[in-house]
Amino acid sequence: MIRIGIMGYGNLGRGVEYAIAQNPDMQLAAVFTRRDPASIRTATAGVPVLAADSAADMKDEIDVMILCGGSATDLPEQTPALARWFNVVDSFDTHARIPEHFAAVDAAAKEASTLGLISVGWDPGLFSLNRVYASAVLPQGESYTFWGKGVSQGHSDAIRRIEGVQDARQYTVPVESALEAVRSGSQPVLTTRQKHTRECFVVAKPGADTARIEKEIKEMPNYFADYDTTVHFVSQEELLRDHAGLPHGGMVIRTGKTGPEGANTHVIEYRLKLDSNPEFTSSVLVAYARALWRMYQAGERGCKTVLDVPPALLSPLSGEELRASML
Repeated sequence: MIRIGIMGYGNLGRGVEYAIAQNPDMQLAAVFTRRDPASIRTATAGVPVLAADSAADMKDEIDVMILCGGSATDLPEQTPALARWFNVVDSFDTHARIPEHFAAVDAAAKEASTLGLISVGWDPGLFSLNRVYASAVLPQGESYTFWGKGVSQGHSDAIRRIEGVQDARQYTVPVESALEAVRSGSQPVLTTRQKHTRECFVVAKPGADTARIEKEIKEMPNYFADYDTTVHFVSQEELLRDHAGLPHGGMVIRTGKTGPEGANTHVIEYRLKLDSNPEFTSSVLVAYARALWRMYQAGERGCKTVLDVPPALLSPLSGEELRASML
């Protein structure tokens, strides 16, 4: 049994707990929280809920720690810090900062002789794999990634960190005309702004400066500055009534040419449609936790990404079973 620890018990942490229950080779060893542990009720009976700052005391009881914090401020500090004690998996999703996050986790894990796996999810994660596969198969072509329409957990979390914001949901919306042009195989050149818009529903705290909040959202680098962004201020009741769900999804599309003078056009499309972004992301994290543990047992150390993980390591099935049923 692979013993899993969960750091953070929000939407993503609860999703990891549900996913562990679907994998018979795993067990939940402990949940760690920055809230009062006595206030947490897990879905799994008998699982200890402990203070986040006591995690190191459990280093011999946990094989893999899955980190369920946000990418804006939590994971850049938590992942390298916890890699001193545990094999770690996180879902860091700020694409522009992945190289520096990798370097920090790699240094910490190598020093501690542990193994880290960062930026696991569906993008970055499964979509990353499809970009690599498709560009390798069709080298003469262009790749495009569209997200949504759906709620971005990372972007919503980034808005909630702004002073004066009580709650928020952010929707990423593909521009339909851009999507149609890509699917046609015409290989249009599209800017970030031309591919997506962002729509934000924000609950401001009483007395907060909404003009300042809107300006901070629209000018936030790596999140909103490169997009046409609309900000709606709503009540908490409206947010809970109309935006309680966490759907998401998206597409990776590669168009390319083969044959003499590019006579033939090909389109590869990989699509996800998700009722629950955090539960699906959690399921990806858990599958990669299995792969991480196997790689650690094989002697791997330092930091890895999904691009470094052999697909067979994700599955509980043996190589023989995979060859018979999946190949």
